[in-house]
Amino acid sequence: MPEVLIHRESAIGRVVISNPAKFNAMTTDMWAALPSCIAELDADSNIRVIVISGDGDRAFVSGADISQFGRERSDIHSQQRYKHAVNEAYLAPSRASKPVIAQIRGICMGGGLGLALGCDIRICSDDARFRMPAARLGLGYEDSGVQRFAALIGIQNTLDIFFTARTFDAQEALRVGYVSRIVPAKQLKVEVDALAGLITENAPLTLQAVKLSALNFLHKSCLSSTPEVKAAVEACNLSRDYLEGVLAFSEKRKPRFTGH
Repeated sequence: MPEVLIHRESAIGRVVISNPAKFNAMTTDMWAALPSCIAELDADSNIRVIVISGDGDRAFVSGADISQFGRERSDIHSQQRYKHAVNEAYLAPSRASKPVIAQIRGICMGGGLGLALGCDIRICSDDARFRMPAARLGLGYEDSGVQRFAALIGIQNTLDIFFTARTFDAQEALRVGYVSRIVPAKQLKVEVDALAGLITENAPLTLQAVKLSALNFLHKSCLSSTPEVKAAVEACNLSRDYLEGVLAFSEKRKPRFTGH
């Protein structure tokens, strides 16, 4: 059953995205559950650092569960509800007072890319693969999300990965600053545990102050949405191209976009 799990290992709290049959694709219920899971660990005085990972060794998060899109994103109202759940999940790591690490193994795409971006530190395995496929689906990506990417990896790199919807590897993720380090796949958990262990030895109030300062810097880098941007994103999500993109994805073929 697709779910979000919580584990506690001494001072390390673990949030595990579990939908291995679909490479840990996120269902709507999983998006909705994630913030409360992170908040629960954040409220636990015994926990000093939170690690988010995928279930198994094939994927961190492969994105949203596309099979739900016909039902969950069929009209403007359902799209708004879905968008709210996803945005709350993206923001949950930054709202935690404690450091949050994304442990990325294998596939990290779409919503997985956005979720990991919300974490404070991202460590990936050498077999990790990344992709932002919104343009391949005809999906309007929220401007707040695009701005978070731009603030962290730069405008040019952001436009590249969004415009092309191409897959890129761990080395490129390191080069553009999306991840802070790459480790051999079999050593990923060991390395993340070691990093988390170092963090747990430090003063919690100092860590919280540093995190707040860093997030304040990022927030200042992001502008408020304009009506024009909101309208452009909404036009994508109500377009025939969006329906074609989702259908093509499910049928494993190239989409035929018309710009309408």
